[in-house]
Order: sequence, then C-alpha cells, then structure tokens
Amino acid sequence: MHAYDLPRQAGMSRSGGAIAGSIVALVTPMTPDGGIDLDAYRALIDWHVEQGTDAISVVGTTGESATLDMEEHCHLIRIAVEQAAGRVPVIAGTGGNSTAEAIELSEYARHVGADASLSVVPYYNKPTQEGMIRHYRKIAETVDLPLILYNVPGRTVADLEHDSVLKLAQVPGIAGIKDATGNIARGTFLLRALPASFPLYSGDDATAAALMLAGAAGNISVTANVLPARMKALCDAARAGDAAAVRRLDDSLAWLNRALFVESNPIPVKWVLARMGRLQEAYRLPLCELDPRHHAQVWQAVLAAREDLLPV
Repeated sequence: MHAYDLPRQAGMSRSGGAIAGSIVALVTPMTPDGGIDLDAYRALIDWHVEQGTDAISVVGTTGESATLDMEEHCHLIRIAVEQAAGRVPVIAGTGGNSTAEAIELSEYARHVGADASLSVVPYYNKPTQEGMIRHYRKIAETVDLPLILYNVPGRTVADLEHDSVLKLAQVPGIAGIKDATGNIARGTFLLRALPASFPLYSGDDATAAALMLAGAAGNISVTANVLPARMKALCDAARAGDAAAVRRLDDSLAWLNRALFVESNPIPVKWVLARMGRLQEAYRLPLCELDPRHHAQVWQAVLAAREDLLPV
C-alpha cells in the first residue's frame, strides 16, 4: 500500500495536523510566450515555507486555473507536492464545471499526495442547489481526499446557499468550506450553524480578520502572495483572539487588500510580484497586463504596507 492510499480524516493534513492559519492562494508564474515558469513556481513555494505560511493552495482562481489544460493543471499539483516535500500542506485546486473533470483532477491530486482538494462551485452552467449537492457528494464518494468547498459567487454566478452547505457538511470526505463571498453576516451564520469539526476558511482578504476573530480556521489569501509573514502574523493573532494585534495588522494591510483587486485577480498581484523580482509579469489571455493608470496606486499600497513598523 502506498502512502497516498491511506484514508484521511476530514479537515486534516497527511501529517495529521489540521489545516489552518495563513494559506496562500498561490499565483502560477508564466513566461511571455505562454509557458509555465516552473523555476519561479518552485522558488515561490520555498519562499512561503521560509516566511511561515501555514499551507499552500495551488491552481485555484489566483493560479489562473481556467486557462490551464488538464496536463498543466496536474503537473502543477505534482510539482507543488514535490517542492513542499511535507514541510507544509498542499491544497490542490480541483474544481470544474464538469463533475467528471473535477473527479479526475481530485483523483490525480490524491494519487500524487496532496493534503486536500479545493473544489469551486461549478461555473457558467448555473446548476441548481440540488445539482451542486449531487456534484460535491459524487466527488467525495468517489475520491478519498478531503474536499474543501469553494463558494465564490462573484466568479461563478452560482451561489452555494446555507442549507446546501449544511447538508454537504454531513457528507463524509467533505472537509470544510472556503467562503469568498466577503459577507460577514453569511460567514458568521455558517460558523454558528456548522459542526465545530467542519472548518470555515475566509477567501476574502478584506474581511478575513473579522471572520477569523469570529472563529474561521484561517484565510486562503491573495495578499499572502506579497506579504506572507505579515499575513501569517495576522492569522496567528486572530486565531489566538488577540483583537488589538489583529486590528493593527489588518489596518496595515487594508489598502493593499483593496489595491490587489483594482482589476481582476490575479492581474494586480502578479504585477506586484514582478516588481518584487519574484516572477515575470505574464498572463494568459483573456487576462492581460495591469492598466498603467493603476500602477502608482497599487505600488504605493505595497510600499505603505511594507514600510509599516508593525512586526512582520
């Protein structure tokens, strides 16, 4: 029996610890000719480990999964697991608007040793609530890998409603939810209604601090790509209930959290990382370079956060 054939408990990494804290929604470095820059990808993973990031989420929205073919998608999952080498958990983006495709990606992630999968609500085809419940149940019943639901209606149009989440939380193998609605009222409702063993992760940097103080297990973060140590400090303070430290740290990141969404994610964050020398500014169409009129605003937000005297 291989290590990846061992059953896993929901919400747990392969090393036995709960996945929590600062989880970077990692970008996918690319080259100007449309290729994937694997050297930069590996270097980013090492940097996040060094900076204290608690887990790495790959090939999700920020990783431009929509423009990757199946072979590239799988390759990036495998490389992330290999590069992380057990130092931090790896959450593999395995969602799709086809249940069969989501199962195929999830099974591959299980096979190569990912700690969990992150499965976005099916997009474009606008499934009903019953269709989404069946979609996720089918994945969980087919693949022995903890599955984290990912609700981001601003991207998918379809919205996984409260009652559907509560039903899915009872399905063995479904291990948590990333709530990227940015709606604190929705998040706190779920935190009250879900079992304590079913983690909720913020997927919205601007509201993550409040949601973690209310009980969320962590933040799957875009901003962590730029300031991983600062986001780690914020998540640690929030999970410890240190409201004063959270307020100071969150204030230091507030402008940057907004600036990284002046255009569609991951356009601004890749522009910043290119300025930082960590990758080339390259995307795949239909995404393209950050409009120059936003350059000053975004970079000033980065400098303001980096020059802040709060501990990082």
